[in-house]
Amino acid sequence: MNSISTKIRKIIHIDMDCFYAAVEIRDRPELKGTPVAVGGSNGRGVLTTANYEARKYGVRSAMPTSAALKRCPHLTLLPVDFKKYKAESKIIHAIFSRYIDQIQTISLDEAFLDVSDIQLPENSATRLATGKNRTDSLPFRPKWLISLRVS
Repeated sequence: MNSISTKIRKIIHIDMDCFYAAVEIRDRPELKGTPVAVGGSNGRGVLTTANYEARKYGVRSAMPTSAALKRCPHLTLLPVDFKKYKAESKIIHAIFSRYIDQIQTISLDEAFLDVSDIQLPENSATRLATGKNRTDSLPFRPKWLISLRVS
């Protein structure tokens, strides 16, 4: 008789919203509350991200820069600085790894965390991710806006 493990895996999907723009705004606080996008320059290329203020004007990631500037002429367009984003991502992923052994990195701002083997509040990955029980939220939750999905 085969012994098949029926252990349920609990996975949290981390996606840091507007990550490149958030890093840029952190370094240039005077941009807080204004439309900011990171990507192509001088009307060429495409955007890698846009913050929520820019999204109110219909500006989106993967949009041609020229189209973004037509929708939002006062958009602050910043060049991509992958070295800076990679350094910030390493810090955040190092924090994840202090608490979780199994991490599947998808990109600089996205990862899957396998929380199956850690102590979960009420045995619930959803409660851990969303912090539904006072202090039971992720102990490593950075100050970035993060989308969390549990599967």
